[in-house]
Amino acid sequence: MKNKKLALVLLAFMLLFISFNSGALAAENPGTKKDIVDTAIEAGEFKTLAAALQKAGLVETLKGEGPYTVFAPTDAAFEKLLKKLGITAEELLAREDLKEILLYHVLPGKVLSSDLKEGMKAETLAKKSVDISLDPVQVNDANVVKPDIQASNGVIHVIDTVLIP
Repeated sequence: MKNKKLALVLLAFMLLFISFNSGALAAENPGTKKDIVDTAIEAGEFKTLAAALQKAGLVETLKGEGPYTVFAPTDAAFEKLLKKLGITAEELLAREDLKEILLYHVLPGKVLSSDLKEGMKAETLAKKSVDISLDPVQVNDANVVKPDIQASNGVIHVIDTVLIP
């Protein structure tokens, strides 16, 4: 009876150890991370952004090798923009400049928050610059509300305002 309990305890310990090590290895392996698009979709607060990327034909680009830095506006940021412009989401998605607006949110390369400097100008994939300020961290007039979300092909910084070039 005593040996049976000891064997069960050892078995439980071994299973716990194996599952812990498997998880640790997966976390260390960057190949297991999702790309920028899948990471944003999984977060659940970027439905409008995902729809816009699809409509503008940019999903494959942001699923590509990269690396990219994306300033990702939340659904609440898009709602704020829609209200300000007095349009619907459908009207926004139908805009001729939708692709340019979205590319204005993307930098080539991986830029972490620790790489940002006060007064920095960064050229976007729309070939227009954004202004970076610190304290609080902002891109133009958008606050970075959650920085450095890692993805397999870059990084996402969540912002509270849609950037308009």
